[in-house]
Amino acid sequence: MQTLRLIPDPAGLAQAARLLAQGRCVAIPTETVYGLAADARDGAAVAGIYQAKGRPSFNPLIVHVADLAAAQAIADLPPQALTLARAFWPGALTLVVPLRADAGIAGLVTAGLDTIGIRVPAHPVAQALLRASGAPLAAPSANASGRISPTTADHVLHPDGGLDGRIAAVLDGGACPVGVESTIIGWQDGRPTLLRPGGIPAEAIAAALGEPLAAHHADPSAPNAPGQLSSHYAPQSALRLNAAPAPEETHLSFGAPGPFSLSETSDLTQAAARLFDLLRRADALGRPISVAPIPDHGLGQAINDRLRRAAAPRP
Repeated sequence: MQTLRLIPDPAGLAQAARLLAQGRCVAIPTETVYGLAADARDGAAVAGIYQAKGRPSFNPLIVHVADLAAAQAIADLPPQALTLARAFWPGALTLVVPLRADAGIAGLVTAGLDTIGIRVPAHPVAQALLRASGAPLAAPSANASGRISPTTADHVLHPDGGLDGRIAAVLDGGACPVGVESTIIGWQDGRPTLLRPGGIPAEAIAAALGEPLAAHHADPSAPNAPGQLSSHYAPQSALRLNAAPAPEETHLSFGAPGPFSLSETSDLTQAAARLFDLLRRADALGRPISVAPIPDHGLGQAINDRLRRAAAPRP
């Protein structure tokens, strides 16, 4: 299969929408990372996502929709979920909420759960495609399962961990401005719970709700949201965290200059946007990688979550 690189002009968007309608998989830009999209109502198309990524079938997918009304046609949003949707959508927030009985979503999307992860992306290209296709789009990150998430179309097509030749097309919308996946919030025992840190700081979500978020201790063998596998986002090289540089390593610094600096000015937003690209560049050198300590607040929580999973022992 030849993977097309499409420009997000009217012709490219129309071609991407046609491919999705045919049950094909198309990589699309969002503000977080590139997602591998398929029509969430088409079980065979969703199976194509799993096949292309080599993704475990028990790992649920996030559904992307154009607006709050489209989300409510698929899911029941309780009052706190509505509060967060109105505060942060469109944006890097996924809500895990009850699936409507008449939603028409393929069972593979939810991995058999009675809840669904749903979000409204802010990226203008993702928005344009959602409206052109008229379909809810299931879209995990557009990379081989467990590998580094892509933040450019070149990453999607890269021979190491990319999907060139496995998918129909990639819609090239440039670099993703946020650079880490969405924050995922669910409700357990009636309490809002942080299921995965991400592009919106947990502190901002707690402030919008007026109460703290409960911590979630995921079971990697039975995830109830994406991004909970213990080994994920992984480079090929060994990865050492909270480390000082060593001569034989490629070092990702923070708060210091250098060719692999996540942020020279200790800016967590900049570090999140650079994280996956720098991991890829470091991995290409074939040397062990070390990463400087990252503050564990705000977006640092999401960065550290991704780094811990990237450094975890491989299954």
